[in-house]
Amino acid sequence: MNLYRKVFKEYWNPYIAISIAGLVSALYFGITGTVWAVTGEFTRLGGHILQWFGVDVSQWAYFQLVGIKGTPLSRTDGWIVIGMLVGALIMILLSNSFKIRVPKQKRRIVQGFMGGIIAGFGARLALGCNLAAFFTGVPQFSFHSWIFMLTTAIGTYFGVKVVNTKWWRGKPTLMKGSMSPVITSNVKKRNIQPVLGLIFACLYLAVILYFFATGKSLLAVACIAGALFGILIERGQICFTSAFRDLWVSGRAVMSKAISVGMMISVIVTFIYIQNGSVALIKMAAPSTAIGGLLFGFGIVLAGGCETGMMYRAMEGQLLFWVVGVGNIVGATALAYGWDHLGIYHALVENWPKVNLIEQWGPMGALFGTLAMLAVWFFLSNWWQKRFRYGKGIQYQKTERVSHVTKEA
Repeated sequence: MNLYRKVFKEYWNPYIAISIAGLVSALYFGITGTVWAVTGEFTRLGGHILQWFGVDVSQWAYFQLVGIKGTPLSRTDGWIVIGMLVGALIMILLSNSFKIRVPKQKRRIVQGFMGGIIAGFGARLALGCNLAAFFTGVPQFSFHSWIFMLTTAIGTYFGVKVVNTKWWRGKPTLMKGSMSPVITSNVKKRNIQPVLGLIFACLYLAVILYFFATGKSLLAVACIAGALFGILIERGQICFTSAFRDLWVSGRAVMSKAISVGMMISVIVTFIYIQNGSVALIKMAAPSTAIGGLLFGFGIVLAGGCETGMMYRAMEGQLLFWVVGVGNIVGATALAYGWDHLGIYHALVENWPKVNLIEQWGPMGALFGTLAMLAVWFFLSNWWQKRFRYGKGIQYQKTERVSHVTKEA
């Protein structure tokens, strides 16, 4: 029971969870030749929905770029997303923590939807979200990922400024009643959750075995990797929004530092695969990357979560993040339309190069240079945390003391 509690009842150390995620993502690249990504599949789903309503999207330039053949059930990216949702849900049920939650402030539904649209649009403008254009992009030695990372951080800063305003927060919801909590949960009823978790796990295992038995090994690998990602992001409470937002709000840098460590592990393993013949996935370092990063960072703060955080929170029963997910699909699909119909590609992407750091700096230069930049990020985050807590914090306390003495005088 003690082991069960540690695994399923307690959240895991984020350093361990993200380090394992970095290793799994690198292994997934080595096996499949592709990377851990989410919003590309959201965009394809948006295209499929339009097709159901008779809209022909097959000739849209963006879908010719990312592909739209098949369905989520026949694509590896589709099973990565499905696996993440299922893996997170299984862990939530086994931990007995699923509960339908509706925001007390109804305005949060609209705000979450708006944030989801902005984040989805920005992610696809940059050809990747916090995963494909950041967490798995940096280990691919694609320079565009560093542009995206920096501009996402800037976007989250401005997002924090907006969500801290009175007009965004609205009036607090006050509830009448006693200050003492009233416990009304039915223990026997909630005990069904771990049973459901085991059932879902068995059914999902059957799907994996079916794919292996029918020769669809890549789909089976995607199922396994997706479930592992879902388990890790839920148990480690991995959210890239909080990694940046916490820096601006409280100075807390644990998630930011943990992500940098996980990426270092992924960089080393991915480098080995690339040096042994795997083809690095390099994206354009264009104005679209910078603008997309700004919009993505801004949007995820308004929404309250990035793609990873949104997915496991939706599985926890938080209805807000289902709305955020719909917003993501709408925003990503809008970008797919605007790519050629509104001239976005010609204005922001065309003729900009794909910058491969291995080609620019040489293999060893790219490896150690990337690790050094991630180390700088780690130590800067650590410095910021100390400065925020022990610098601004002390200054704030001194100001409060002076103000208090002045009032007494």
